[in-house]
Amino acid sequence: MELCIQLSITMLGKQLIQNNLFEIGVPKLKKLIRYIRSKHGTFQEEEREKKLQRYEIDHFLEPFAGLTPEYMEMIIQFGFVTLFVASFPLAPLFALLNNIIEIRLDAKKFVAELRRPVAARAKDIGIWYNLLRGVAKVAVIINAFVISFTSDFIPRLVYQYMYSPDGSMYGFVNHTLSYFNVSHFQDGKVPRDPLHLGYPVEICRYKDYREPPWSATPYEISKEFWAVLAVRLAFVIVFQNVVMLMNDIVDWLIPDIPKDISLQIHKEKILMVELFMKEEQGKIHMLDSMTSVGSKENKTGSQMWGHASSKKSHRA
Repeated sequence: MELCIQLSITMLGKQLIQNNLFEIGVPKLKKLIRYIRSKHGTFQEEEREKKLQRYEIDHFLEPFAGLTPEYMEMIIQFGFVTLFVASFPLAPLFALLNNIIEIRLDAKKFVAELRRPVAARAKDIGIWYNLLRGVAKVAVIINAFVISFTSDFIPRLVYQYMYSPDGSMYGFVNHTLSYFNVSHFQDGKVPRDPLHLGYPVEICRYKDYREPPWSATPYEISKEFWAVLAVRLAFVIVFQNVVMLMNDIVDWLIPDIPKDISLQIHKEKILMVELFMKEEQGKIHMLDSMTSVGSKENKTGSQMWGHASSKKSHRA
């Protein structure tokens, strides 16, 4: 419950209100401060400002600081949503509402409040993708532990299938409560008013798996505790493997590249191969033509050399 309250305050107060107010207010405040600093009172300077080109006016906007703050904000939000979603299931809904609002705010900020960023080609989002994958894998383990150790889901299953005489949940609360003899209180721990309820109390009940005071090992951890702990750890392992398997299945069913784009890439590769083959065939044809021309020239030269030698012999 404490984690649920903290996440609700974070998703509602910080994400929806604080971040969006800062997205709107901070750029406008900086723009107002720059306007006050650069404000001139003379008519000549006002006329000079009227003649400024659009790119000169844009130069007075806030400089672009990079996408690292935007990525970091999304990584933090993704961490809050995935790591503790078992404690606050409404977190994805509030994250969706926040992102719908922030898309428009960021668009307005990049268009009207910031200088145009320098375009740079990128294959993907870089190291941020590895961070998202790491957070997603850690989130599976954390949610498995949250479900297993902070809820009565596993103890209920253990009681129903191992200790219940009729397979129902009747007697579950009594099974989870241990016994304590009030005469075993340490010195200084005894209640001030033993007759607070109007009658003397000899045995108290508390939520834990402990041996009763009349057993051979009083107040030691009982075998039910170890059974529940073993089932909890087994649930963590099974939950993790099932979720990872479902993740791989979804990843296989939904490819990273859409089918039409993959077909277009395949066609482009075929066209590139055909163009390369045509260029190679043209080069081969050019070499054949050059060799044929060279052989003709050699043949013509040899014939001319033969006629010249025959004439010289006749003259001699």
